[in-house]
Formats: sequence, C-alpha cells, structure tokens
Amino acid sequence: MIQRFKPGLLAVLRRLGLRAQPAPTPAYQRGRGTYGHPTVLDWGEGAKLSIGAFCSIANGVTILLGGEHRTDWVTTYPFSELWPGARHIKGHPKTKGDIVIGNDVWIGRNATLLSGITVGDGAVIGSEAVVGKNVAPYTIVAGNPAVCVRQRFSAEIVAQLAAIAWWDWADAEIESAIPFLLSPDIQAFIDYAQTRRASA
Repeated sequence: MIQRFKPGLLAVLRRLGLRAQPAPTPAYQRGRGTYGHPTVLDWGEGAKLSIGAFCSIANGVTILLGGEHRTDWVTTYPFSELWPGARHIKGHPKTKGDIVIGNDVWIGRNATLLSGITVGDGAVIGSEAVVGKNVAPYTIVAGNPAVCVRQRFSAEIVAQLAAIAWWDWADAEIESAIPFLLSPDIQAFIDYAQTRRASA
C-alpha cells in the first residue's frame, strides 16, 4: 500500500484540529513482490511514480512527486496554494518530473526521494539518504545529498544481470532459482541463468 497525502490539505486540517486520512491512491505502478509503505507526497502536478518488481522499501520512506518551491520567482512562498487571490496562477508548486524506481531496489529507513529521478535496477539507497539525482543500476548511495558509496558489482556483471532480468521470470522459474538468488556466488547464478536461456 502506498499512502498518498496532499500536503496543503494536511496543514489546513491540522489548523482545524482534524486528523488527516490518506487520499485515495492514484494509479501509481508497483511491481509484483514489492513490499513496504512509502508515503507519497503529491501536489497533483501530474508527475508519475513507477516502482519495479521485488523492491524492498523500509519504514519511513518518503517520495516527493513535486511540491518544490520556485527559486526562480521573486518569492518562494506558495501563494497559489495558500492565498485565495492567487489560486489562478499556475506553476507553483513545481515538479522535476516522474520518479522511476527499477527492480530489486532496496530503499532504507527514512530515505527521501525527490522528483525527477530514476533509480536503476539492483540499487541500494541507504537509511536517511536524500536522493535528488539518478542512481545507476547496482549502485549503493547514502547521505544527504546521496552520493555513491560503491558499485555492488563490476560493470561486466551488472550488464549480465541486466540482460538476465530475473524479476521478469515466471514464479516457477524464480522458485527454481532461489538457491542461486540467495547466494553470494554471482557467477553461479549467471551460469544458471545462461543455461536456463540456452535450454529454452
């Protein structure tokens, strides 16, 4: 389940002493096997969220699909949201675009993902990281702002894993591969996957 809130509404409800309830979730894409309950802050600017298959999303993860203040305008104040006479002026808040999270991604506790980013397959986002730029496949990032800590595997292995794309396999095929998936012997998994492909 993805919890979606419209932050401007939250502030109004708080002032009135009311408790906010999650808004109905729009058609965000979420792949099979993915678990976790990220909070998605969406100001209705049209940005989309796509989360791949078999992702692990820890508690406290926040995904901002927009809501950025305009630093290129005279004021950063959100008059369009909070001032009745300015509601007709569009463009504030703004978004940098869609968020695309690949397959088999692990997002640590209390991480924040900002709009307009792509997180590659097999990436790892450390706890409390603030991610404002793209994360390459099989890369570990951490910190505020998030920076590359290291690559999980060599470029050659990453290319092989991308070509294998085990997350697209049928459940029965994944079940057969479990001993290889749950192992540090990456080459054994690659050999298994290539044998599987050759026999198909």
